[in-house]
Amino acid sequence: MTATEERQLRNISPYFFVEDIVRAAEYYRDRLGFGFDRYWGEPPCFVMVRRDRVQFMLRSGAFGGRPQPNRRFDPDSWDAYVYVQDADALHAEFRARGAEIVRPPEDQPYECRDFEVRDLDGYVLCFGQDIGAVAGDRKPQEA
Repeated sequence: MTATEERQLRNISPYFFVEDIVRAAEYYRDRLGFGFDRYWGEPPCFVMVRRDRVQFMLRSGAFGGRPQPNRRFDPDSWDAYVYVQDADALHAEFRARGAEIVRPPEDQPYECRDFEVRDLDGYVLCFGQDIGAVAGDRKPQEA
């Protein structure tokens, strides 16, 4: 396989504006199991929280007001959809950590089993696993 035939897209890092950078980062760490190395700025205004190959960039102080997640415009929308290995196990972990669960795991008509959590700033993250046919270059998860 040549370099031009290899996968070019590797992951994504959604960029969320948050009201309080320290509280937001600690929520992702304590409730969702993400980690971070440091804050940037003085006072702190930016952090990257990571877990496995998923990263969220969080920024505070630059927008003047409360963050505006997608649900402001559409109550059924998400701010990010994260594909996972085992939605039920991750849901159980998040519940045990005290995350705000918006919707428990459900099988969806789009052949995923997913659930939703809300962070401190109102961003809704959906975590789901493929349970149906191959979609693009993703393979269905094993039972």
